[in-house]
Amino acid sequence: MEFEGCSCFRQRLVLSTLSGKRVKIRNIRSKDDNPGLRDFEASFIRLLDKVTNGTRIEINQTGTVLFYQPGLLYGGSVEHECNVQRSVGYYLEALLMLAPFMKTPLRAVLKGVTNDPTDPSVDLLKVTAIPLMKKFGIDGDGLEIKVLKRGMAPEGGGEVLFTCPVRRSVKPVQLTETGKIKRIRGTAFSVRVSPQMANRIVDSARSVLNKFIPDIYIYTDHMKGASSGKSPGFGLTLVAETVNGTFLGAEVVSTPQGQGDPVLPEDLGRNCAKLLLEEIYRGGCVDSTNQSLALLYMTLGQQDVSKTLLGPLSPYTIEFLRHIRDFFQMMFKIEQQKPGEDEQKGGEKVLMTCVGAGYSNISKTIK
Repeated sequence: MEFEGCSCFRQRLVLSTLSGKRVKIRNIRSKDDNPGLRDFEASFIRLLDKVTNGTRIEINQTGTVLFYQPGLLYGGSVEHECNVQRSVGYYLEALLMLAPFMKTPLRAVLKGVTNDPTDPSVDLLKVTAIPLMKKFGIDGDGLEIKVLKRGMAPEGGGEVLFTCPVRRSVKPVQLTETGKIKRIRGTAFSVRVSPQMANRIVDSARSVLNKFIPDIYIYTDHMKGASSGKSPGFGLTLVAETVNGTFLGAEVVSTPQGQGDPVLPEDLGRNCAKLLLEEIYRGGCVDSTNQSLALLYMTLGQQDVSKTLLGPLSPYTIEFLRHIRDFFQMMFKIEQQKPGEDEQKGGEKVLMTCVGAGYSNISKTIK
């Protein structure tokens, strides 16, 4: 299969690895002053090479053409030094998609930037993606994301442990009722700055959220010494849980040292609270960060109908649906849902329905 350009680079390689189809990507930033693959993309390819067995990768001299022939997903114990241009979340999102289909359970230690303004942070994936995976039958003691050391952009120095059990197949889901919000939890963290910063963030976030719901608890996480990485920074991750077990998350991180305008902890707390309220308004049974993860598991599920109610689709998700069609010949039925008269007005929802492809993990033996 042939593609052009560098957009949706991860999607193509992840789906190629799962479907076993070879991919050739041409004209990667060919008109740029600095053509070819960036360091973080090369680092991502190396990570895929570590978790698979027999993958063939060819890149031309300028790095503008990539040929990728996927091998078998092997898993096992992996340690990877992620490039600091992107956060660990960039690599972790791909591993969440691949990990259940490996031959041996994955135990990955990723080092680098744990929180940055562009990618979903490790904290956000921990509170939203993990409960989502459990709904698809990927659970057990082995499924967890642990922040061993925090590392802020630009220097990094963080360390994250991700472990995931293997499954033979993914079960179909019916996630159509979001339910009412019952509680809000969060983590305010600060590294290499005064521990008071985290408390200031919590106070300002609560000033907005207390009008909405009384059950709010925000942990403060202040890491010292070796476990605080190499750069100063602070941030907040919030997650709202509904009565039906849906988790909607939002986060804001301070601007990296030496880049852009500095942020006050009060503003950061308020902004994050507003982002969470916006995410609740958008609604759906999966928050906007994990839409593509849910759609992938629905595609790979057993041959049965899966339904999921989502908020407005993000541009990234729309591209992802196109790629699923190319790699798996799968089409979703998309129905727009208007909010009812009696309900609180939320954003327009989309009901996604598909019949799973019946993908099974070929290397997992039947017990």
